[in-house]
Amino acid sequence: MKGDPIIAVDGMSRRYGSGKDSFYAVRDLDLTVGEGQLFGLLGTNGAGKTSSLEVIQGLSRATEGTVSVLGMDPVRQRKDLRPSVGIMLQKGGLPQDLTARESLSMWAGTCTNPLPVDDVLERVDMRDRSETRVKFLSGGEARRLDLACAIIGQPLVLFLDEPTTGLDPESRRNTWQLIAHLKASGVTIMLTTHYLDEAESLCDQLAIMHRGSVVRSGTVAEVVADHPAQIKVNRPTLALPVLSGTEMHTENDSVVITTATVQETLTELLVWAQRNNVTLSGLDARAASLETVFLSIADQFDHHVNLEGASA
Repeated sequence: MKGDPIIAVDGMSRRYGSGKDSFYAVRDLDLTVGEGQLFGLLGTNGAGKTSSLEVIQGLSRATEGTVSVLGMDPVRQRKDLRPSVGIMLQKGGLPQDLTARESLSMWAGTCTNPLPVDDVLERVDMRDRSETRVKFLSGGEARRLDLACAIIGQPLVLFLDEPTTGLDPESRRNTWQLIAHLKASGVTIMLTTHYLDEAESLCDQLAIMHRGSVVRSGTVAEVVADHPAQIKVNRPTLALPVLSGTEMHTENDSVVITTATVQETLTELLVWAQRNNVTLSGLDARAASLETVFLSIADQFDHHVNLEGASA
């Protein structure tokens, strides 16, 4: 049944090292992914995304807390879980001297119920490169072959760690379509990506991590909700009026207006300009987006950490 919990993470932490040299890469992570959902895990470099994924996949143990995938412990019950899971790591480890077809055939031999090799090569747009040795594949082609290995076993749960890094725009779009098709077929997918447009396009739910913790989560609409919009305009000859419910600051020769009601603020600004015969050049109004939320979270939390460090 759609919506049933397939991945459940409860208070999971991952600590590296020991004693004074130890540090938490992930702290108190709580996540729930329903059946057939595509869940995005976002964050800056070092936010803890890959460490989280490794524990959820069963590639490393949690220091604290619990993880369940398809109702099983991904470490203790790895043998039982493995046939139902597909994993695409950031870097593949396929033999360099085998061809793409040979590599995928070898991988298929480890799967319980693999799809036909040529069909999967076709799905990832690698049919014409099937006889090319892995060491001669481009970075984008190697990523597509990694994706082929992840899906050939017909997994119920699919983990994709930055699947479109290095792909050209056309291959990226094709990969998006393939991922969307897999989700539509009922596969539960957990995705990490640095491409925010990718997350906006594909994800049902997402979590933004920063310094090992989730700082914002929900649907894209929920994450963006109540985040202020921004209006930017070249500094006019006449000083701008005080606009209700806004904050203003200058950036070089521009005035930046932050507002929670972009339509009302823009209307007020344009009416003022018309009445005072002022030309507003360089006018740019943008509603909040996942990108603006992501960047503001990074700035906000880094600024908070710097203030704590300064007062220590």
